[in-house]
Amino acid sequence: MGADPSPASARPLVILGAGYAGLTVAQQVHRLSRGKLPIVLVDRSPAHILRTQLYEIDRIAASGGDLRRWAVPLASVFEKTNVQIRTDRVEHVDLAGHTVQLDSGTIEFGALALCLGSAAAYYGVPGAAEHTHSVYRLSAAQRLATAIRAMEIASIALTGERRPRVLVIGGGSTGTELAAEVSTTDWAAITKPGARRPDVMLLTGSLPFLAGFPPQLIEHARELLVRAGVSIIYGWNVTRVEPDRLHLEDGSVLRFDIAVWCAGLQAPPPVAELPIRHGRGGRITVEPTLEIPGHPGLFAVGDVIEFQDPKTGRVVPSTAQAALAEARVAAANIVARWKDTELQPFTYRERGVALSVGHGAGAAALDRLTLWGSPAALFKRLIQRDYSHAVEQGESSRVL
Repeated sequence: MGADPSPASARPLVILGAGYAGLTVAQQVHRLSRGKLPIVLVDRSPAHILRTQLYEIDRIAASGGDLRRWAVPLASVFEKTNVQIRTDRVEHVDLAGHTVQLDSGTIEFGALALCLGSAAAYYGVPGAAEHTHSVYRLSAAQRLATAIRAMEIASIALTGERRPRVLVIGGGSTGTELAAEVSTTDWAAITKPGARRPDVMLLTGSLPFLAGFPPQLIEHARELLVRAGVSIIYGWNVTRVEPDRLHLEDGSVLRFDIAVWCAGLQAPPPVAELPIRHGRGGRITVEPTLEIPGHPGLFAVGDVIEFQDPKTGRVVPSTAQAALAEARVAAANIVARWKDTELQPFTYRERGVALSVGHGAGAAALDRLTLWGSPAALFKRLIQRDYSHAVEQGESSRVL
């Protein structure tokens, strides 16, 4: 890319996706290049979505459509920078030709950061996409909140012992946090007096519950779920979903009023279709510098990559914390390419994990310290508040 080209002569750095990874890459490259490297940030939404907070389904239901708590306008984040915001949908990426096909046309890039996040993985299960909700996008979380609100109002007319049933499919962090939130919410206060507390069931599938998390955190989270009234079903994958019931591998059938799919993620189509080496779920396997193999100056960051840490041999988790850490290294390397200086490899250090497990309760692991209950819930809220504040101030959060 040459040494310190002028904005007029350089093709821009194009960042695809304004999630945790893309937003941080844009902020850091602008800072490190002192505003001299032109940047175009492309996202389908004009706002940065606080995706890890979309389990707060009760707050979304009570928001009356005011979703500013979860959506930070990109125009305000980058108001005093050289970052150009483009609201558009990515259709195709040509790595060799250095072009991106958007809904509205084609743009060229000098450098690239692929930060398109992930999409729900339904694993070919018939009816899963059609008959379940999700919380991977703000619009989807809002639809789920609307559906639960309507279900709770309708529950007033139920007779006997029957309560409305919510099935959450997937025993990872998203499913755990969502199941606990739905089960511990006072829905009568949000909807109407007399609304019945839902019967919430969490289906972990064949994967272990909270696979990859520290053992002590898992046990605390399990106990908190039970206290919250969540029933956990282990070991059986879903084979088919119908409008009001789902079928499991063992032949059993579970009826539901609402089902939520939290069973896994995969790379979105523009990433999965790239003619390069892919890992699980269509994710890109990248170089230690986070560059796409065979394409110097073109980087992939966040949920779109499968990165095996060369020091530990472990695959870095697809979490917001990992995406933020990757984004800082990718940004430094983008600027290093621009200045024709040495790149640095990415290494990941887990600083800690925290889960919300119902109102006022959580489970967290920080190095050798494990927190649970209200202290963990407070720690989780502090992380969320710090990140939200950092985004609004145009900086990068470093709590985790």
